[in-house]
Formats: sequence, structure tokens, C-alpha cells
Amino acid sequence: MNGPKIFFEIPIFGGLPINQTMVSSWLVMGTIILLAYLGTRKLEKIPSKPQLIAEGYVGAVYGLVEQTMGKDKLGFAPYIGTLFAFSLFSSLSSLVGLRPPTADLNTTLGWALITFFLVQANGIRKKGISGYLKGFLEPLPLLLPLNIISEVANPISLSFRHFGNIAGGMVITMLLYNFLAWLSSLIFGFLPFIDAIPLFQIGIPALLSIYFDLFTSVLQAFIFSMLTMVFVAMAMD
Repeated sequence: MNGPKIFFEIPIFGGLPINQTMVSSWLVMGTIILLAYLGTRKLEKIPSKPQLIAEGYVGAVYGLVEQTMGKDKLGFAPYIGTLFAFSLFSSLSSLVGLRPPTADLNTTLGWALITFFLVQANGIRKKGISGYLKGFLEPLPLLLPLNIISEVANPISLSFRHFGNIAGGMVITMLLYNFLAWLSSLIFGFLPFIDAIPLFQIGIPALLSIYFDLFTSVLQAFIFSMLTMVFVAMAMD
């Protein structure tokens, strides 16, 4: 398995490479924007199906934020909703032949760093500088080094968990495809078309994709969003 392919470079800042991760991310963002537009372009009292889906999603996000963080933190709902949608669509993009952005550590680490600074900024805003720094001395001053390490470890664990699951799924799927192609060639090698159409690759990988492409994508998007809410709420309480 190789890293994301570089398509071309923009001749600024010594050469800015445009790779598969960036292109896939732009396509995912464009898809989300398009779906949001279609679901809200014509709001009516008797909602259409796209409007019902949009309202259902927004309502579910606000309900989850209220249940997890509290009513006083509903202002974070737009960010959490965007984060969940971006994560989910990024991981599911493999179903249409794209390299999922979440299989690149740069993507998940970027999200984790945004969450990290969001946690620190809101902790300081809520408690003040002194209250925020005092929190590192609780429950005992001797735990200061451990508290600092724990805080720094949060974005690392967030990013590697999401990236590892999606990238691992890609590796396993790729190995399975290669194995099925080899098995097809071994058993049906006498057929002239076997190299063009490996028979064992038909249908079998679809069963595995139910887990790696669907279940894992939804689960990792949910976990990332939930941990973000928990970390921010803990910093403000």
C-alpha cells in the first residue's frame, strides 16, 4: 500500500503538491455542500423528502449535543454536525473508488488538533487562565506531569484511532483482492479471460466492505464526534 498519489504541484512556496487526499477531501466537501443545499433550498411547512432528511439530521445532532454536553453548549452543534458528516463521507468515499481522506494521518490529525485547541480555548474562556492552569494540579500537584501528558495525548489518540481503522481496512481489502485474484488464476488459469475478470473477486469483497466501509466508517465518525464533545465539556465544567 502506497501513500496518496501526487497529481501535480502548484509552483508556490517551493512547490505545493496536490495529492489524492486533497482531491478526495474537496470532492467530499462539495458533496456535503450540495446535499445541504438540496435539503434546505426550499423550506416549506409540508417538508419534502430532502428537507425531512436535513431536519432529521440537524435534530439528531442537536439532541446528541444536548444529551452529551448540556443545553448550555448547544452552540457546538454545528461544528459537531460538520465533523461527523465530513468524517463519515470521507470514509465512505472508498465505495465510489476514491482514496478516503481518513486513510491519511494528516486529515485525522488536523481534525484532532482543531479539537485540541477548541478544548484549550474553551477551558480558558470558561475558567480563566488561573483556573485553567490550576486544573493541571488536581487532584494532587504531583500529578502535574501526568496531567500534561494526558492532555497532549488526546489529539494523538484521536487521530491515530480514526486513521488506523480506516487505513487498516484499506490494507486488508487490498490484500483480499490480491489473494482472490491469485486464487482465481490458480484454479481457473486455463480460462482465457481469467486475468481480465478474476472470478473470486466477484461478490466476496462486498461482504467484507459491509464491515470496513459501512460499519467502521459510521462507528469511527461517531466515536470521534463523541470524544470531541466529551473533551470540550470536561474542559468547561
